[in-house]
Amino acid sequence: MLALAACSTASYTGPDMPKGTALPPPEESLAGEPDISVPLMKAMVKTLASDEMEGRAPSTAIEPKVLDYIVTQFKAAGLQPGNHGKWLQPVPTVEITAGNETPLTVSGKGKPLSFAFGEDYVAASYRVVPQTRVSNSELVFVGYGINAPELGWNDYAGIDMKGKTAVILVNDADYDAETEDGPFKGRRMTYYGRWTYKFEEAARQGATAALIVHDTFPAAYGWNVVNSSWTGAQYYVQSADDGASQTAANGWVQKPVAEAILKAAGKDLASLSEAARHKGFKAVPLGLSASFGFDNAIRKSTSNNVVGILPGTTRPDEYVLYSGHWDHLGHCTPDETGDDICNGAVDNATGVAALAALAKANVEAGPAERSQVFLAVTLEETGLLGSEYYGANPIFPLDHTVGGVNMDALLPAPRSRSYAATGGDKSDLTAIFRETLVEEGLTEVPEEHTERGHYYRSDHFSMAKRGVPMFDISRSSDLFEGGTAAGDKLAQAYTDNDYHAPSDEYSDDWTWDGIVEDVGLYYRLGRKLADSDFWPNWHETDEFRAIRDKSCAAATGGCAKP
Repeated sequence: MLALAACSTASYTGPDMPKGTALPPPEESLAGEPDISVPLMKAMVKTLASDEMEGRAPSTAIEPKVLDYIVTQFKAAGLQPGNHGKWLQPVPTVEITAGNETPLTVSGKGKPLSFAFGEDYVAASYRVVPQTRVSNSELVFVGYGINAPELGWNDYAGIDMKGKTAVILVNDADYDAETEDGPFKGRRMTYYGRWTYKFEEAARQGATAALIVHDTFPAAYGWNVVNSSWTGAQYYVQSADDGASQTAANGWVQKPVAEAILKAAGKDLASLSEAARHKGFKAVPLGLSASFGFDNAIRKSTSNNVVGILPGTTRPDEYVLYSGHWDHLGHCTPDETGDDICNGAVDNATGVAALAALAKANVEAGPAERSQVFLAVTLEETGLLGSEYYGANPIFPLDHTVGGVNMDALLPAPRSRSYAATGGDKSDLTAIFRETLVEEGLTEVPEEHTERGHYYRSDHFSMAKRGVPMFDISRSSDLFEGGTAAGDKLAQAYTDNDYHAPSDEYSDDWTWDGIVEDVGLYYRLGRKLADSDFWPNWHETDEFRAIRDKSCAAATGGCAKP
């Protein structure tokens, strides 16, 4: 793919998308209706990705300059300040850097085992405490560590995890399927397969610590990625309890380490892993205890989301959300010329420019029936923290938020023939997506690399996991000019040469047709929600359905409407 990045039971009656049909491009340019301003987007990307913006690192001296520019563009587009008369929503964060790490020691049967930090295991704490110590915590193998009531699946059934350390398999039970058949959508990763979910569920179960068993294929990345990501500074949103409700420590162990631990317990990892693939699996106490720890250096800081709103005409207390992150990496590893600014032109100055262009187009078309919120979030590059903070502290109630569209890393390229719904068919939004493609003379294609769980790796996910249905669409590589060969070449060149590198810079030679096509689709998808009384919901078996239903059942107005 070229793109690098509900409450009632009502259903949307858009037509099904005819698949495999090569439809001609629309005769009228997508920049015509709606009027997606290319000059505005060019100017914004050029400015946001300039060396003067120093790579837009949050919580640094350059942040006020970046924010002032975005606010100026939102004002010029015709938006109003969206945070109770203010443009900014402060996002308090905490940086925790572990040091003086001890080995992971496992004891209880025979000679104690010892595993080195970094080489054999990694761990960090979500708790804002000066020192983390896990002492003689009983180890329990909990399979995939999933509790999915809608599927009748609970790996923690019958076990009290208080004071214990969960040993958890990565991904979910049917990850190696060739198709998407299975309780967890087969090869397509669900949220239950993501490491973030596994740590959250272990905390809900009362565990002291959680250790995921790394395996390259189901994880979709090697131990080197885990090691680099889990050593050094870790960033979190500040919470009222300073993370006390989380486990004391979360981490990963190499697969051979897990095999050695289970062997010491008289168990076999392969056999237990096979048993864990089937409903009704029971957690297995290992008769061993784990001890490890580290010191924590703590630094607190504040960054900001930018929030603009176009109030609705007839249902202003119902909201459609557009999001994109403004932050990038700041100063980074220098290239061969000595350039050490990661400018983030594609990632994600394009998304912020798209936000402003969408705001301008909607203002010019006239306000919709529902209010439209334009949210430029911070700290995406350090774990979706800006959107996570908004999701946990929404300015506009989530049970009054209809749905939304996220935009991240729009690649300059010619127009494409087709798009994919990232995450697959998860909600009633799919019907709107398919109908819109038909209207634009485009086709739907399957998402690529469904096993990698891309739906759970960008800012829309912070809303989705709290029940708000969110569009995430990907432009395919099948270009009208040059087909998939040309599209694959462009995407691969960006990934290999420019992604998170100083060379991700603006150029006057960019081709904007594909970006305009993207933004035109974002406009239509959002506007259909904003000019309707439709409340989309997740499908019955989706992992977020129960969350939305619970939210709506407690709501007054909003998605509680019949």
